[in-house]
Amino acid sequence: MSTQEIRLRSTLGGYTAEGRLHTLSVWFILALRLMMGLAFLQSGLDKVLAGGFSAAGYLQNAPQANGSPVAGLFEAMGSTPWFIDFVNVAVPWGELLIGIGLLVGGFTRLAAFFGAFMMLLFYLGNWSVSHGYINGDFAYMLVFLAVAAFGAGRILGVDAYLEAYEIDGKPLLERYPWAAYLLG
Repeated sequence: MSTQEIRLRSTLGGYTAEGRLHTLSVWFILALRLMMGLAFLQSGLDKVLAGGFSAAGYLQNAPQANGSPVAGLFEAMGSTPWFIDFVNVAVPWGELLIGIGLLVGGFTRLAAFFGAFMMLLFYLGNWSVSHGYINGDFAYMLVFLAVAAFGAGRILGVDAYLEAYEIDGKPLLERYPWAAYLLG
């Protein structure tokens, strides 16, 4: 095991948080990425292979029944035909592509962003605060954000190779710094 100490420090809104990573942290970050990748791959694959996925009933009924504070928004989405058509494709294929991206560690930050966005919508749609405001959807959203923040695609993932890929003698991230928002 390495004895090198990795320290983290971040300042946000005038407050600074500091910490030190354990040498096993990299394996836990990888495990989170793979866990979420497998969960989303399975969920998306089930929906794609079954065919006929429809979100209309859920959007029109579940948030209202759950007492969601944004039930009206979900109802409006569920009563808009073109939006239902979009969601019926975006959910199964989005889950599948997010899962693949996380499993191979490719375009990890992009996949994690969309995963977190989906989990936020699921959290609001599956609203239930009878046991508190934190549920599985909220926890998964935070896991996606952690995967993105730690650049989990660089750990035994394709993103490490993509970031180092040279274009005209310069690594991709040097040439295109904005790509750091997609990779890592």
